[in-house]
Amino acid sequence: MAVADLVRVRRLSDQEGQQLLRITRRGTGSPIRLRRSMVVLASAGGNMVPAIARLVQADEDTIRQVIHRFNEMGMASLDPNGLYRDPGGVA
Repeated sequence: MAVADLVRVRRLSDQEGQQLLRITRRGTGSPIRLRRSMVVLASAGGNMVPAIARLVQADEDTIRQVIHRFNEMGMASLDPNGLYRDPGGVA
């Protein structure tokens, strides 16, 4: 296994986990936010980069970028524009 495959999302707070589950279960809104949420949840669940890449049909480097960005920025990294807005709020 290559070292690059060992990229994992940091431990999620309870609130982050609940928000991510809401986004993925709802399946509405931004498809970018949905896919990024799926990546983060899959990583938090212990899946490795290649498996996540197959799950969301994306390049492994893209998966690593999403995970690194989430680790740095948290929920803000899910927004296509880089700014997180509450999914229940007014856009």
